[in-house]
Amino acid sequence: MGKGLDKLKTSKYGLVGRNISYSFSRAYFAEKFKSENLPHSYVNFDLKSIHELDDIIKNNPDLKGLNVTIPYKEDVIPLLDDLNKRARKIGAVNTIKITRFQKLIGYNTDYYGFKNSLKPHLKKHHKSALILGTGGASKAIAHALKKLKIDFDYVSRTEKKDSKFLYTDLTQEIIASYSIIINCTPIGTFPKVNECPDIPYDGISDKHILYDLIYNPEQTKFLSCGDLKGAVTINGLEMLKLQAEKSWEIWNK
Repeated sequence: MGKGLDKLKTSKYGLVGRNISYSFSRAYFAEKFKSENLPHSYVNFDLKSIHELDDIIKNNPDLKGLNVTIPYKEDVIPLLDDLNKRARKIGAVNTIKITRFQKLIGYNTDYYGFKNSLKPHLKKHHKSALILGTGGASKAIAHALKKLKIDFDYVSRTEKKDSKFLYTDLTQEIIASYSIIINCTPIGTFPKVNECPDIPYDGISDKHILYDLIYNPEQTKFLSCGDLKGAVTINGLEMLKLQAEKSWEIWNK
């Protein structure tokens, strides 16, 4: 009986990020709690600096879990008490479990969401991927591609150790040689819907998959350019749903 009552206690969950009023997570969990008749709440914590996290934990003793979004998926790691093995390998965290003793344990569910949303679309010729962007989200995508045995290279705006290409290096032939192109940048997010990554779209064909981690708008300009060339196009919505449910599973283990 005690356990059953404990499960019904009101708990708080939330999202940590910057400029997150558009957040998918808050709306998703609010709907989940309502439809499943759960007495919980989900709050956005819009932080100017990740170091504000300490105060949030102290001031919200009923907080049981957090999601982490741009730009803090890497910056949050030094503030955590422990890291799940996969999150440590990836080097980025998007889910935090808060224990009874307010210990913070970091996980990565972006990896799970991306892998399982891409997998149904893969065909034998999808052997190499180009990752646009090198932030925290791109690390989870790279880890998933490794597990799917798909070779990948990074594209960045400035020279970086892990990046094979700058955007200015890209040619039609290079784009044609990578059958999966993944946008891990915020370029094209609402309200800047007329923007898209600066790549030679003429290199795209009906053999390509274009995957955009953005979900708002549903059809970014990046995906529209892929559609025009007959490519399979995928937005970030399914990935977000999958990673959210995985987060929920972790918080309730």
